[in-house]
Amino acid sequence: MTTQLTSAIASKFAMLALDHLTREYPNKLTHSLAGPQDVQGPRALHPIFYGSYDWHSCVHGYWLVLRLIDRFPDLPEANRVIAVVDEHFTDANVAGERAYLDLPLNRGFERPYGWAWLLALAAQVQSMKLPQAARWTKTIAPLTEAFVERFEEFLPKATYTLRVGTHFNMAFALSLAVDFARQTSRESLADLVVETSKRWYLNDAACQAWEPAGDEFLSPSLMEAELMRRVLPSAEFVEWFTRFLPDVATRKPATLFVPATVTDRTDGKIAHLDGLNLSRAWCQRSIARALPSGDARAAALYEAADTHLDAALAHVAGDYMGEHWLATFALLALEA
Repeated sequence: MTTQLTSAIASKFAMLALDHLTREYPNKLTHSLAGPQDVQGPRALHPIFYGSYDWHSCVHGYWLVLRLIDRFPDLPEANRVIAVVDEHFTDANVAGERAYLDLPLNRGFERPYGWAWLLALAAQVQSMKLPQAARWTKTIAPLTEAFVERFEEFLPKATYTLRVGTHFNMAFALSLAVDFARQTSRESLADLVVETSKRWYLNDAACQAWEPAGDEFLSPSLMEAELMRRVLPSAEFVEWFTRFLPDVATRKPATLFVPATVTDRTDGKIAHLDGLNLSRAWCQRSIARALPSGDARAAALYEAADTHLDAALAHVAGDYMGEHWLATFALLALEA
């Protein structure tokens, strides 16, 4: 079984993403109508992120291909990736995307999942050594600023978190947001994410891990732990994790150590469970690395990660319901 990212896997993932980044249909719009003038197709509404079946998948599809060519500059698909990004990351296209965001009915558009992935994309672009990267960063800055502002406006008034294992999971969004904030020196956003994470999760203990639900692609329990790994100092995280999941060394709760069963990969919701297996592997590996040397919990988590990867990697490609997004989570797991 392959458990590490290779150039061959990177090439496969890049080809998959390039096949859907600019594929307008089929398309699932999340779109509010203020009047008949708002009845438009995906590309008219979203001049950049019109492909990949939905807006957020298109955003992290761009993140995926740029991260892959950053890791493997000689990837055969690199020139095509650069050409697609150059064609789409233009001032006019960004203005169109920003105009959509600024419509009164769209303040909550793609909150929080799409918000977080746009910031992850911005961080990826800013970190790259490609000669085009500085220009791309400047071009997409209006979108970056929009979502920084939205996180900073929303989090203080969000009394309660969302623990579901789908796009509304706040722990996932805050994980990407804090990485962005730290990488780009947005100290106020980083501090806000840390403060919010502690407010929502610091006192959690003895998690029963009532999962998976039938359409989850994130583990509510492991994703929370992965966020707290980011926001707490190392020793504090280990203490928190011991309280939160006290029986990991004995592989309990058992559900976290058994890959989800996927019965129909043509069903978009059931296909989410392949993503659950991949995102669990990502979290399991990352958390295991944060535990002390020789900790029995780390061995249990690494073994579980391999089991989950083995269950899901073969299904990244095959049906469009999974193919338009799963490679992103496969990359997260392999990089971990």
